[in-house]
Amino acid sequence: MLKLTKSLGQSFTITNLAGLRALNRSYAATNVKEGAQLNPDEPIDMPNPFEKDPEQCILCKHDITPYYKNVKLLSQFQSPYTGRIYGRHITGLCKQKQEDVEQAIKRAQRCLLMPGYHKDLEFLHDPKLFDPERPSRPHKY
Repeated sequence: MLKLTKSLGQSFTITNLAGLRALNRSYAATNVKEGAQLNPDEPIDMPNPFEKDPEQCILCKHDITPYYKNVKLLSQFQSPYTGRIYGRHITGLCKQKQEDVEQAIKRAQRCLLMPGYHKDLEFLHDPKLFDPERPSRPHKY
């Protein structure tokens, strides 16, 4: 008889607990507002305060598309002494904008809007978009 009472008592409490959980779920489902949480001890969703902003190249940041007739802009990406086009590790441009700049410089040189071997003297005193002496990423050699 004692075993029967213990088993009935255990089954009664288990059924009550299961019924209580189901009742709590249905009550919570009907009374939960958007964004409210069931348990105040649960962690809340929030953005990472230490996350850095994604880095953008200077042309993407200002939404500038290189064009072969914009010689003043294109001359910034060309060496004043040799006429060589600076690489990505010096200019800090993204891959797509670097390719666009290179194509625009070559097209401007073919159209004789820009010299091929040196920079025009009138553009030597323009403000610098980057420092060619301090590349953003070191080169291989």
